[in-house]
Amino acid sequence: MTKKFPMKRKKKIIPDSNIIKSIRAYNLLLYKLKNPILQIIPSNQIDKAKWDNCIANNSNGLIYATTAFLDAMAIHWEGCIINDYEAIFPLCIKQKFGIQYLYTPPFIQQLGFIGNNELVSEKVIAAIFEKVKYGSVNLNFSNTNFNTMQQYKVHNNYVIDLNQNYQQIKANYKKSIDYSLSKALKQNLRYTTDLTFETAVENYQKHNQQVLQHVTLTDYKNLEKVLTLLQQEEKIIVRKVVNDTNETLSIAILLKDNKRFYNLINYTNNEGRQAEANYFLYDKLLEELAENHMLFDFEGSDLPGVKSFYEKFGAVNQPYFYWHFNQLPFFLKWIKK
Repeated sequence: MTKKFPMKRKKKIIPDSNIIKSIRAYNLLLYKLKNPILQIIPSNQIDKAKWDNCIANNSNGLIYATTAFLDAMAIHWEGCIINDYEAIFPLCIKQKFGIQYLYTPPFIQQLGFIGNNELVSEKVIAAIFEKVKYGSVNLNFSNTNFNTMQQYKVHNNYVIDLNQNYQQIKANYKKSIDYSLSKALKQNLRYTTDLTFETAVENYQKHNQQVLQHVTLTDYKNLEKVLTLLQQEEKIIVRKVVNDTNETLSIAILLKDNKRFYNLINYTNNEGRQAEANYFLYDKLLEELAENHMLFDFEGSDLPGVKSFYEKFGAVNQPYFYWHFNQLPFFLKWIKK
């Protein structure tokens, strides 16, 4: 008689709980990428804390897209929001002949998609086209993959990594800057702090009234409102260069967030240009701001002379992108050209 032995039960293998959590998180991410929850809502319905947190916590979140900046500078704006503020896109909107269109307000260089760019898809772009059929908007430096879906033009923007000491920064200066800095040092110039920004804005406005005719008095008033707010939050820096009689030759207003110093406004008068005061100003700014885990953002430029000036300081081009679209019916396209 054959002896029967009891069958051994296979031991049930229970996966580690951390592995289970990782798998679930991965599956959830895949689901969100394939099925993003999308909404476009007016600014007064946006959760401002979540919106501003998305900007603060992502490297492509720049100060221009904060609710305070947009509230001050945009005529009207709405937010394209993906999932729970995982990616956002500020939509600044104007209207002409009853047609809504996207635009980039004055003193705002880059907007575009902020947060997780992998969530940006044809579906998201189609939703924007449902909202507005025409527009021109500057996308931020990180929106490089957008070119696979839409065409855009590239614009220059020069930056310097401040996470190094001043001597390391200065080692990257171009030789062509030596003459200007040497001349400036012989002029008995002094680098100092200005506690107010109004004079800088006023002089910038007068100096640029011909080349910036699209910037209105209202735009400048709105700028002063947002600068007042940012000054209260210690998010602006005003520095100037004066001569031996304490007259201002060159002045700059910088914005500040947790990632960058933004070169918002710069003005130099005729005497300052003769004394190379602007070279002196930016050299001293870089010396003061060195050894910060920040970028110095020159905010441009495509203009050959300005571009050359920034390059002399060893700045590196981190381009941003201009997106123009026209989805209007053919019989309306002539209105917006």
